Amino acid sequence: MKSFYSLLILFLLFAPLFADNPLYLDPDQEIEVRINDLLSRMTLEEKVSQMANTSPAIPHLNIQEYEWWNEALHGVARSGIATVFPQSIAMGATFNPELIEKVATAVSDEARVLHHAAARRDIRLRYGGLTFWAPNINIYRDPRWGRGMETYGEDPFLTGVIGTAYVNGLQGDHPRYLKTAAGAKHYAVHSGPEHGRREFNAIASTKDLYETYLPAFKTLVDAGVEAIMCAYNSTNGEPCCAHNYLINEVLRDKWGFKGHVVTDCWSLNDFFTSINVAEDAVEAAALALKNGVDLECGSVYNPNLVTAVERGLISEDQIDVALSRLLSTRFRLGMFDPEEINPYANIPDTVLNSSTHRTLSREVAVESMVLLKNNGILPLRDDLSRYFVTGPNASSIHALIGNYYGVNDRYVTILEGIAGRVQIGSQVQYRPAILLDRPNVNPIDWSTGSASVSDVTILVLGITNLLEGEEGEAIASPYYGDRLDYSIPENQLDYLRRLTRNENNKIVAVIVGGSPMNLKEVHELADAVLLVWYPGQEGGNAVADVLFGDAAPGGRLPVTYPVSLDQLPPYEDYSMEGRTYRYMKEVPMYPFGYGLSYTSFEYSDISLADRRIRRDGKTTVRATVTNSGNMAASEVVQLYITNPPSRVTRTPLFSLRGFEKIFLEPGESREVKFEIARDMLVLIDDNGQEIIDSGAYTIAIGGAVPTERSVELGMPVPVRATLNVR
Repeated sequence: MKSFYSLLILFLLFAPLFADNPLYLDPDQEIEVRINDLLSRMTLEEKVSQMANTSPAIPHLNIQEYEWWNEALHGVARSGIATVFPQSIAMGATFNPELIEKVATAVSDEARVLHHAAARRDIRLRYGGLTFWAPNINIYRDPRWGRGMETYGEDPFLTGVIGTAYVNGLQGDHPRYLKTAAGAKHYAVHSGPEHGRREFNAIASTKDLYETYLPAFKTLVDAGVEAIMCAYNSTNGEPCCAHNYLINEVLRDKWGFKGHVVTDCWSLNDFFTSINVAEDAVEAAALALKNGVDLECGSVYNPNLVTAVERGLISEDQIDVALSRLLSTRFRLGMFDPEEINPYANIPDTVLNSSTHRTLSREVAVESMVLLKNNGILPLRDDLSRYFVTGPNASSIHALIGNYYGVNDRYVTILEGIAGRVQIGSQVQYRPAILLDRPNVNPIDWSTGSASVSDVTILVLGITNLLEGEEGEAIASPYYGDRLDYSIPENQLDYLRRLTRNENNKIVAVIVGGSPMNLKEVHELADAVLLVWYPGQEGGNAVADVLFGDAAPGGRLPVTYPVSLDQLPPYEDYSMEGRTYRYMKEVPMYPFGYGLSYTSFEYSDISLADRRIRRDGKTTVRATVTNSGNMAASEVVQLYITNPPSRVTRTPLFSLRGFEKIFLEPGESREVKFEIARDMLVLIDDNGQEIIDSGAYTIAIGGAVPTERSVELGMPVPVRATLNVR
């Protein structure tokens, strides 16, 4: 009898392994049931093996090899041919979340095609998965940061809105399956310096945390983002990838985040090699796991988590909690289900780099371009006798792609776009004339002569990803990708000076780059200045569309352009005092939200549904916008709130609380409406508490941050109203 019961127990223990359809492979089961069933079949070593970015196959459990590391900042990156959209900072400049969601939808379509095509051939390389470490929603607090191009700008509200749109497009709206898994990075308080980022300790007050650095992450958590990547640096003395307060107390407990947390790559090695918060790799692995990190990009977790369990530093139950979050992502992506029941597994290959996606990339580029100056020379006629295209970025692919880029077989450079747009019979001449960032060796100058006999010179200046970006990418940067000099290269300015010595030369300066730069002299010397960011594979066509008036420039600045770095606090200072349009009292070169058009707009008839509301109430504000010019164009209508004098230290000068991009025909008027709710009036005190003051709030609606500088540069006069709160 004893033998019978022993056999029965063995049968009950091992019967699930021989079942035709174990619970975890049954698509009809709830995900939690499937996860628990799979965990019950795994050894500790097998569990730990699935918690690194390179997760090996476990054949007896039907677990395929999977590589978690993939990038999709502005298109599927580092993989096969895919559509290269404008860089993220350009997406922020569109102020158009509906358009950006279309971009992310196209990106996730292409991601699915590339992933399944590779998997069907049993190719499972890095950058071939469905988990994307994008978007980057760090706040672009200082223009010296080389990776600011990856963000949506300096404003937490704008960043949250555009970031949500990107996440929605990546993840899709199916009730059961994720299209792809988005990962918001880098959590938190991460925006330079690049050199030493692994050891840097960012000191941020509780007020700055909750007023500037955390809101966009909270917005994306509320939107259902699947993953959060913790940053390399430390914040307030604790490494971000072992930060109990940020990860456990705020992200999970306070905000209710249910997804998984992943390290930035090889950051756990720093725990025992440079910042010394752990004695060895085993302690580093245990420290990260205990503080809420589920997945490591690197090689510390596997196999050291096994040893950590054996040492008693962590428990296997803690392993199970972390791994269950990772398995949830994989189940929701459909990795354990037949392809035929996953609606995203059979997207046709024809979407890849399709004409529709190329057209979308071009549209985004047009909507992102910011006209900084125009003395009337733009838009250009397309029937002039001779156009001279010059400058180091005119024929550069680097000027199109930014960083974290994909590859494409049909880039359209700015030179190519212009050449393809002018009428037959007109001449287009081209000489680069100068190098990107250093003087010519050969002193002979033919280019100024070419400019003097041309009807217009289109001078393509600025920087590229060779001079700004991540520390290992910007190979021509003396500052590891950061921009500590702020100016565009001196040799470029010298060339512009030479061209403008002939007062008959008409100069249109096209500026490439992903960060603010000192354009004071360019503004003074050129007849027009057009900022095009990194405009993607269709950038040349988009530039031509704007230069020749097929479309009006549609972008607005998502980041303030100081006159010089003298207007800013030290780079390493993470206090927001004196930074961004919200706290900067200095008069900038170009203010936040700024951007000219080929037409003019007027604002009028602002009205509040209630001029006095309770602190727990809401109201509606309306204003009328009129296209008072002669060309159809878009306008970004922006709502700003200024709080009354407060007991709270350092109140923002202005806070963007709403925006809407509208398109108006000449003479057309439209009423725009914004709801003003309680959370739009909140300030954060020094203890991180939300405060709503009684008093008079200034409500302003206009085309840029409502300052004298905006109007001085040609923006429409904003309209204002007063809202009393009791």
